[in-house]
Amino acid sequence: MNGFGPISKEKRRRFEGIRLTNQNVVVYCVSRSSLSIWRFRSRSWKKVMAAASLSQLSFLSNPSPRSLIVPSLRPTTPFRRIHGDGSRFRCSAGQTGFFTRLGRLLKEKAKSDVEKIFSGFSKTRDNLAVIDELLLYWNLAETDRVLEELEEALLVSDFGPRITIKIVDSLRDDILAGKLKSGSEIKEALKKNVLELLKGKGSKNDLQLGFRKPAVIMIVGVNGGGKTTSLGKLAFRLKNEGAKILMAAGDTFRAAASDQLEIWADRTGCEIVVAERENAKASSVLSQAVKRGKEGGFDIVLCDTSGRLHTNYSLMEELIACKKAVAKVIPGAPNEILQVLDGTTGLNMLPQAREFNDVVGITGLILTKLDGSARGGCVVSVVDELGIPVKFVGVGEGLEDLQPFDPEAFVDAIFS
Repeated sequence: MNGFGPISKEKRRRFEGIRLTNQNVVVYCVSRSSLSIWRFRSRSWKKVMAAASLSQLSFLSNPSPRSLIVPSLRPTTPFRRIHGDGSRFRCSAGQTGFFTRLGRLLKEKAKSDVEKIFSGFSKTRDNLAVIDELLLYWNLAETDRVLEELEEALLVSDFGPRITIKIVDSLRDDILAGKLKSGSEIKEALKKNVLELLKGKGSKNDLQLGFRKPAVIMIVGVNGGGKTTSLGKLAFRLKNEGAKILMAAGDTFRAAASDQLEIWADRTGCEIVVAERENAKASSVLSQAVKRGKEGGFDIVLCDTSGRLHTNYSLMEELIACKKAVAKVIPGAPNEILQVLDGTTGLNMLPQAREFNDVVGITGLILTKLDGSARGGCVVSVVDELGIPVKFVGVGEGLEDLQPFDPEAFVDAIFS
């Protein structure tokens, strides 16, 4: 018998984390980094309460599934979730902890590699250097002229008209209200406004890999944006942090795409799944790769896809098939769908991102080639316009030059 069995409504309400099955009483327990359950060879809720008194039960504010924290009981790892039909889903309790640690390591790395970010945005910083000159001898009588020139500097760096006007109007209001009385205060307010835009709409800059292995990341984008190269660099970074990586050569259209990814697999020491025959469907390759990742104990499967124009609707539909194929193997996958955007295109990347997001639901962006462009303001534009967080930025050609995006480091780099 499933459910709570012969327990009163009051007890049922108070002990929602306890569920009776045919053989066991099951108590779900959640900690910050893991999910575990305790199982008792008894169907009596009183025996459960003997093991964990009321004072030892701490309820979660939004339990999902019905959950309790029971500190006095010993968890079983790995655990099994027991379903009413007798089927069992296996999941290691330490998997959530692994991905949490991985995310923390990537964040720490981003903060320690500030110099790479700083050098990568040198051209954008040179464009915005005029702001320091404008504010050096600023006085209230020249406010309008200074703000007009500041507006022009932001537009040249591809901040976009809407964001630029919003920032400049905010600065003007604060100056006229007497809140900003010096050039240094105006610059700090400018940096604060940009940082708030990045954090407000694109707050989840770290990878969201869920709690189940393998996590699946799909890389999508238009032709020539640097998808395969970005995937290789991402594999290198994740592998260096201790993750076991499997690559999937889902670009079955471009000549030598699989060969290019195999070279990256050799360089990074990762395994790879390629099409077994010519003209294979990308969805079947990705499906096979995820199955192998599941069976082989891999932590993350990185899926490459063919480049396609956002205006080619038949090819865009193929991405939906790839997404569905992956989800059939692991429900809820892919965990991340990252779109690679060429930073040298500036604001022209916005229509691409919108179309891809409408079709497959983009969860994050990788902006590449920003070291060769003075259009670093497009980072702010794309976050503000689309509300999609930037996960990584490409600031060079080296293996380590795909950097986790850190808003504070970015703002400091362009307005230094």
